[in-house]
Amino acid sequence: MKFRRMKITRQVRDYPAGLSDNERTDLEKQAADARAGMLEKSKEFMDKGGEIYVEG
Repeated sequence: MKFRRMKITRQVRDYPAGLSDNERTDLEKQAADARAGMLEKSKEFMDKGGEIYVEG
């Protein structure tokens, strides 16, 4: 089991090296868009009181 985890870790670390510049740029844009969306939802959550359970 340990060797399998090591192999997966290596594959995850090696993945970015195999990307083209276009793929890397696209992934960076997707990540930036995701961060912006999470910040927007976080602000919306806090504006509504920041409570998980809200009485209807």
